[in-house]
Amino acid sequence: MLAGLCLFLFTISSCSNKPEEQADAAFLNLIPKPVEVKRTAGYFNPGEKLLLVITPADSVLQSNSALLSQLFPSSTLVPATERTQGNKAIVLQLVSDSSLGKEGYALHISDSLLNLQATTAAGIFYGLQTIRQLLPADNKASNKVLLANGSIRDYPRFAIRGSMLDVARHFFSVGDVKRYIDLLAYYKLNTLHLHLSDDQGWRIEIKKWPRLTEYGGSTQVGGGAGGFYTQERFKELVQYAAERYISIIPEIDMPGHTHAAAAAYPELNCNPKDTIKGLYTGTEVGFSTLCTTNEQVYGFINDVVSEIAAISPSPYFHMGGDESLVTPEEEYIAFVNRVQGIIHANGKQVIGWDEIAHASLQPGTVAQHWSDTANPVKAVAQGAKLIMSPATRVYMDMQYDSTTRLGLHWAAYIEADEAYNWDPAKLVKGIREEQILGIVAPLWTETIVTMKDIEYMVFPRLTGYAEISWSPQQGRSWDEYKNRLVQHAAFYTAWGIDYYRSPRVPWQ
Repeated sequence: MLAGLCLFLFTISSCSNKPEEQADAAFLNLIPKPVEVKRTAGYFNPGEKLLLVITPADSVLQSNSALLSQLFPSSTLVPATERTQGNKAIVLQLVSDSSLGKEGYALHISDSLLNLQATTAAGIFYGLQTIRQLLPADNKASNKVLLANGSIRDYPRFAIRGSMLDVARHFFSVGDVKRYIDLLAYYKLNTLHLHLSDDQGWRIEIKKWPRLTEYGGSTQVGGGAGGFYTQERFKELVQYAAERYISIIPEIDMPGHTHAAAAAYPELNCNPKDTIKGLYTGTEVGFSTLCTTNEQVYGFINDVVSEIAAISPSPYFHMGGDESLVTPEEEYIAFVNRVQGIIHANGKQVIGWDEIAHASLQPGTVAQHWSDTANPVKAVAQGAKLIMSPATRVYMDMQYDSTTRLGLHWAAYIEADEAYNWDPAKLVKGIREEQILGIVAPLWTETIVTMKDIEYMVFPRLTGYAEISWSPQQGRSWDEYKNRLVQHAAFYTAWGIDYYRSPRVPWQ
């Protein structure tokens, strides 16, 4: 079920070769930082005869037990009734504890028992990510490793924690996206926002409008071959993500960023002659728009939304809405108002970039803040919730500094400490924490071509975003965090990640 889980066996270790020192360092250097951590005397040594126990025997925990079996390959899965006091055991246990919420967990480690408790299978999964970090990078002899005794009680600050991957400017394969999902899962992120359409390419099959992908998806920035996901391959990604408790939010950007669609179907533009010149492979923005006064456009949008909604279990559909610079404001507002209704009629809640706050937001609509700080204030004044994606803090396509070999810098240079040192609840005056659903860190791909490019621009910044979105604000500091981050270089190396070695981090 969890194909590729062998990659998960590479986890964190300290630079020490002594098992006791490795175990102590791992216990103190978890990312995201847990809510409560208490170290007690002694160590848990899995040994040669380790029992894995699921209680109650719940089918939803089977995939989690499969991961645990790979982390401890010498272990044996047994029913709770067969466990004896003399055996060392790892117990996965569903409990009733409202203080943990839907994604929290409690981990208790003693000389003979590792007990992981949660109210849901998702909480168990996140607890297993903590266990992975407690194991050394080379886990080939898991029966000989030590885990420090202690207790961890943990739950997330925000409900939405994730990243946006732009597959429209440059297309990325199903395999690349799956690898990205694995990297997100390791740090307890639960959302992948996929930017599936833009001026340079349309990346998801719509059966009623086949030229969207046949023609509109046939190129990318710089004139490469492009590509797209069939609906079957998209469902494969959705399933792969779901097995890792990650929800994929699909985005179809409109009414701007739509040249690829209008090039495939010129009737979607008010002046078809503007789009018959062919596909676009540059990087400028703001020049395209759907014909918002054409009824056929709304039939097109309904077809697109309904086909994607049918294969997307996420409660959200992202309508874009940003940088529609050539759409008259009155038409833009009318368009956003109408498209919200189409999305709701297809059973989804609306997310849009913060410009949608100029329209009349319907109940349940979410504004994703990226630029103008006036927009999130307008959104919450209408009762909307927010996703925080401020370009000056979390746009991972921004260069680290002027020497960075990839990326842009129109919003800011974002070094590792600048990515970490901010509080979502204090970023915009007038916005309170309870109005924020979470954080999504975008990676736009104008200059990003390969998986190695993705990794270089994402790490180590994504590790910090994971902590900001999961851990309590109180107790977070760069000076403390950067020393924990150093220990995670072992994970980056084990996965073959080409990460940015920030001079502001004391790498060993």
